[in-house]
This record gives sequence, C-alpha cells and structure tokens, in this order.
Amino acid sequence: MFNLTPTVRNLLIANVLLLVITLNLSQIPVVEYGALFPVGSVFFQPWQFVTYMFLHGGWGHLIGNMFGLISFGPLLEQRWGGPRFLFFWLICGFGSGLLYEGVRAYELRPLTELRRDLVQNPTGGDFAELVRTARGSGAYAADEMALADALVRSPNDPTLRATVVQQTQQLYQSVLASPMLGASGALFGVLFAFAYLFPNTELMLLFFPFPIKAKYFVFFYAIYELYNGVHRTPGDNVAHFAHLGGLLIGFLVLKYWERGRAEFY
Repeated sequence: MFNLTPTVRNLLIANVLLLVITLNLSQIPVVEYGALFPVGSVFFQPWQFVTYMFLHGGWGHLIGNMFGLISFGPLLEQRWGGPRFLFFWLICGFGSGLLYEGVRAYELRPLTELRRDLVQNPTGGDFAELVRTARGSGAYAADEMALADALVRSPNDPTLRATVVQQTQQLYQSVLASPMLGASGALFGVLFAFAYLFPNTELMLLFFPFPIKAKYFVFFYAIYELYNGVHRTPGDNVAHFAHLGGLLIGFLVLKYWERGRAEFY
C-alpha cells in the first residue's frame, strides 16, 4: 500500500476533484480558464502558469501523473516537510510551463511574423503561406486558398483585404487555442529530486524487465524526452520540453537549497 503523506494526499484529491468537475460540469469552463494557453491567445491568463498543472485531459493522463506523485512524492515530503515539498512541486510546474511557453513562442514565430505582415499589408501570397503554415501541407480548405487567389488577382480590393485580415486573425487564434495541461512538469521535478537524493534506489517498473537504479532511470528518461522533443512526429501532442523544463527547475532548486549546507542529504 502507498504511504500517502498529507501534502501528497491533498494534491491527489485536488487533481481528482478538478478532473471530475471538468468531465461532469461542462457549463463550468475549467479548461478555458485554467489550462495554459500560448501567450497571445485570447484565452491566455497569467494564473494559468499555476492552474494548468492541476488539470488533466482524461483519466489515463491523470492516473499516470498521480501514480508518479504517490510513488515518489511521500519520501521527499518526509525528508523536506509538507511546505517545502509543496513549494518544490509548484515551482517545478511553474518553471515547466514557462519554458514550454518560450519553446512554443519560438515554434510559432514564423506564423506570428506572417500574421503581423498580413495585418499591416494583406497580400494573397502571404495569406496562402499563412494558411499552409497553420494548417499543414494539404490540410487547408479550398475557400481559404480561393480567397488568397482572389487577392492576388485584385490586390487593392478593400473588401478582399479586410476579409483576409479577418481570416488571418481567426486562423492565428485557432492555432493558439490548443492549451497545455497536466502535472507532468511538476512530476519530472519530483523524479529528478528522488534520483538526486536517492540515486541508487532500485526501481521495478512495469515496462522494464529488471530493476533499474533511480539515477539511470531519470537520465535515460530525460534523453528520451529530449529526443522526442527535437524529433517531433506528426500527431505527437506530448509537451516534451515541458517535462524537461520541470526537470531543469528541479535541478536548479536543489542546487540552490544545497548552497552553504554541509549536508543536504
């Protein structure tokens, strides 16, 4: 049986309750207000850097993260105490979201620049490029390309120019309407802390046929996330860089706590 410590138990309850509310009370826009939308989205709010880590996309998503929390969190809470463990969980999740927003802004930069140019000076060629960039090759709608062609033929038509600007804004916001949610970033911070403090603890994992030490498990897991983040495949909606962000923040916090102490663990 899991020996749940108070803070771990409260985090578990909060995450479960919010998923139940999300799935059963559709009139409450939990995801719209709480998930982390890209900066520039009409749905973005600063508090989402904290609230997103308490929301999940379904029971499978929740169970995976909460299993990690109740497996590795109690030992850390026993070592640090509840307030410090809660701070560590929250700061890793916050830093994870912050890093992911930076990565996402970098990935969206070509689209953002096209949008800016189109709003200032709409042209058919730029609009067609925006559609291809936003939709992906072969996924764009025929009416969008027809509008681009019409503006190429009549570049000074005020109605067409206004329509292109409107469609540009709508298309850009539709791309920004995909939020991030889940406690994975905070969990990766906890995984790193566990491996840092108890590096030679042997873990028996479902997907490993033999015991593996915590330090090796976290190291290979980080390499896996980095590879998948850099070599992203179509349809992959996992925020790999958010996971790495939580791990990085966990490392920085632990090194800060370690300063000036003769014995940290």
